[in-house]
Amino acid sequence: MPTIISTKAAPAAIGPYSQAVQAGNTLYLSGQIALDPQTGRMVEGDFDAQVHRAIRNVKAVVEAAGGNLRHCVRLTLYLTDLANFPRANEIMQAYFQAPYPARSTVGVAALPRGALFEIEATAVLE
Repeated sequence: MPTIISTKAAPAAIGPYSQAVQAGNTLYLSGQIALDPQTGRMVEGDFDAQVHRAIRNVKAVVEAAGGNLRHCVRLTLYLTDLANFPRANEIMQAYFQAPYPARSTVGVAALPRGALFEIEATAVLE
């Protein structure tokens, strides 16, 4: 049976979904935007601040399952402005090192709560 992963170190779901579901040693994370886990509100600041917060939210969920960001094997990034793609790559290097996870980046018209960036992940735990 799948195991639901939940942590107060990441924002609570804003809809009918779980922060993550673990099936065997595979962890499927829902998308994370730049919500502050303490307030449930979007963080103050620009695109960079949103990327950092969203990745820290992913990190918190992976850690709640007993892993770390090195366990991430697949990422999907959603950006409302693909002009921010180079900056997203720069920030990602502060959190992910080679060998990097597989990744897709998708330009979207809008994201929940007016977010500029969203990230989802799949991790394989040991």
